[in-house]
Order: sequence, then C-alpha cells, then structure tokens
Amino acid sequence: MILIKNSSADILIRDNRVIEISDNIPVTPDMKTIDATNLVVAPGLVDIHVHFREPGFEYKEDIMTGAAAAAAGGVTTCCFMPNTSPVLDSAELLEKVIRKANQAPITTLPIGAVTLGQRGEILTDFTALKKVGAVALSDDGIPIRDEAVMRKALIKAKENDILIISHCEEEEPMVERDLKLAEETDSRVHIAHVSTAAAVNAIRNAKAGGIKVTAEAAPHHFCLTEDAVAEKGTLAKMSPPLRKKADVDAIVQGLCDGTIDAIATDHAPHSEEEKALPYQKAPNGIIGLETSLSLTLTSLYHTGKLALSEIIKLLSVNPSKILTLNSGIIQPGCIADIVIFDPDEEWVVDPEKFRSKARNMPFGGTKLCGKVKYTISRGRLVYEDKE
Repeated sequence: MILIKNSSADILIRDNRVIEISDNIPVTPDMKTIDATNLVVAPGLVDIHVHFREPGFEYKEDIMTGAAAAAAGGVTTCCFMPNTSPVLDSAELLEKVIRKANQAPITTLPIGAVTLGQRGEILTDFTALKKVGAVALSDDGIPIRDEAVMRKALIKAKENDILIISHCEEEEPMVERDLKLAEETDSRVHIAHVSTAAAVNAIRNAKAGGIKVTAEAAPHHFCLTEDAVAEKGTLAKMSPPLRKKADVDAIVQGLCDGTIDAIATDHAPHSEEEKALPYQKAPNGIIGLETSLSLTLTSLYHTGKLALSEIIKLLSVNPSKILTLNSGIIQPGCIADIVIFDPDEEWVVDPEKFRSKARNMPFGGTKLCGKVKYTISRGRLVYEDKE
C-alpha cells in the first residue's frame, strides 16, 4: 500500500487503485508513506503523441526506455505513433508490440496507421486495429494528401468510433481541408501539433461552427520561436518547424481560451550521429517527455497565463477525454495514476541525466521552474526524484 500525505487530503492506494481519500488517514507498518506536504498531487499526465521507435529504430528509443523517460516526466499514459519499421498497419503487428508495451512501467498504448505502409492509398482494417487495442489512427509523419482517401478514412473511423489524428505537414491548407471534411462527414478529427496562428484561428472558427475537432500543441511550439534555430541548430529542427513570435502568442492564446485542448510532446528521439548531420539532412524532431510539465509550468503558470488546474486539464484530463481513456482523474475506485510535483522548484535541464536513449532537444542548460518528485503508475511508484 502507498499512503500520500498531503495538506489537502490523504490518498490511500492498494494494489492498483485509489481506495480512500480523506483527512489524516492513519499510518500502518505495511504502508509506504509519501510526504507530499506543500506539493501538488494530480492525475498522472497523459501524452497522446509520442514516438517510441519500436519496432525497427530501437537505437533511437524503445518502448521500455521511452516509458522510463515518461515516468520521470510525470507521464503515466503514453500513446505511441505507428511510423515504425514495419509500420503498425495490421492487427498482427499491433498485437506483437502490445505484448512488449504491457511490460512497461507505465501505460503505453498504440496508435495504428490509417493507410497501409503510411502510403496514403489503401485504408487499413480499422475494425481489426481497434479490436486488438489501437486507441486512435494516424499516418503521423506522412500526411494523407489525397482528399478522397482522407474522406473515406473519416467515414470509416466514424463507423468504428475511433479517432483520426491528422498530421498536417502543409499546416494551414491541410488543417482547413480536414476541418471541411470533418464537417462534411460529421466525423471527429484531431489536429496534431498545431503551430501557426492561422491554424489556431481555423480551429477556433470550426469549433464555433459545431465541427467535431480537437487539437494539441507541443511545449516547444509555445516556448520557442524560430530564433532558436540560429543558436541550437539541428537540436531545434522539427516538423512542423518553430515559428514566429506571433504564432507562439497565438498558440498560448489558443491554450488559454480552449481552442487547443491538450498539450502533447511529440517526443521524437534520434541518435547523436543523426542530429550531427548538416541541417538539411538531419532528421526532424526533439525529445520532450522529461521536460513537458516543467516547460508548461515555467511558460504558462509562472507567467500568470494559466492556473494549475487548467494546466492539469491540458496535460492530463483533456487528452484522456480526447481518446476516451480510463485516466485523468483521482477518486476512490479509479486506477492509481498520480504525479506529485513541486511547482516552484528550480532546476537546470541536463539531457545527459535523462532516461531516454536520446539527447536531441534545445533546452539543455535552461533553468525551469517546477519539478516532478514522484510518479505512481497503476498503484506502483515508478519514479522518485532523489536529487
């Protein structure tokens, strides 16, 4: 059993569930007690957009190292994208990767491909993918450029009650196209890693018009501008790329007014050798699982833009709702997925201490305010800050 002692209320965990929330729960010898006085106790974070690179690219990251990085960042549920080798486009492949994912210290859930091989031509078997455990479908990394294919995908996704996550490479026109298709088909669509002011405005207008759209933004797109590329080079190279200050301001506004529903990292590990290539040849992407909460607290909470409760909604409650997951809440009877953090503790980012295999990120040496102290996943303590 784990007992969390907090000034607001104590939380008692037995096996994998919360069994009691009340004041002054007595301590017994069989309990591991966590002193969370003056700390924030919140639902574990839910990241609906990560790349764990398995199968095929385990030298960059694998499910177990990705899950360890997530735990260190307070993330208790990760949904990993299908752009692996082979692509996760069949029930057989999905079942194989799920067996590995079930061994991870946190909940790791697969997102299946929309089209075979992510080639944007022939739809996968949505029914079979959902049946074995796909929580959503996406051709992440390779946008579906054929409008007819995307329309068929949205119709089929509606029939199977599964969400399409749209990766819009040419962001603004493709966002507008997918919003139009969602309206025409009366289907849900989720826009990944929004990065421009025009895209934010299009999504805001679509929501006002009743279109079934949700959206996410990544911390790097509301913390950095394109100026970071001059200083950090390939460590700041990503897709979509960093934008101008006006775009960053629009992302922040979208997070504050509810246009953007969730924060997701787009955790994209690469090897040091790959990121050392010339800028045009280096791969896109940065890692983010171990800094997402701290970056969000630093940029949005400590600047007075959002309350802690709103940040928890963006990082946990809302992403859980988007994919209808059984997470994002702390109450008796629920699975015990909990993050405990100090919103005010300062620390300096040192990628060499990360649990991820990768180090590719532009925040090394940055002082952040807000630090994960404990992560509990399915009732087990999976991370403790011992520094």
